[in-house]
Amino acid sequence: MLEEWLPGAITCLEMIEIALYQPDIAPNTATIMRLGACLAVPVNVIEPAGFVWSDRAFRRAGMDYLERVDVRRWADWSAFLSAKRDQRIVLATTAGETDYLDHRFENGDVVLFGRESAGVPRDIHDLADCRITIAMADGARSLNVAVACAMVAGEALRQLR
Repeated sequence: MLEEWLPGAITCLEMIEIALYQPDIAPNTATIMRLGACLAVPVNVIEPAGFVWSDRAFRRAGMDYLERVDVRRWADWSAFLSAKRDQRIVLATTAGETDYLDHRFENGDVVLFGRESAGVPRDIHDLADCRITIAMADGARSLNVAVACAMVAGEALRQLR
């Protein structure tokens, strides 16, 4: 039980969820799973992933936190979308309209992050309820997905707690 290892730290679980669309890099996924464990935030992985799902692929970045995370794996985008149809999908993207610091997160939001190599396809981009971005210095293309995820999740939880 979460309260046994984080006494008093988390009082309301599942304020947000993280979703990874077809992640490419196992260590990034493991880092995000570790983040989910530490913040009591479920992590959804929308398959297919660009790596073999295994303890070996996750061990170094995820450490012993992986047994504590609520990971939900989805066979594809359709299965994920069908299950989450009543929740707001907030897409984190370099093409977002709103800075994540200005976005008003809501309880139950699913924050979606695209593939490290290609983001999300245009049709998924267009289906998102909100599109947020992280302001970066001129000439910078993108942040590591795990870093971006930590920044956005931290802000969302700050607002909701």
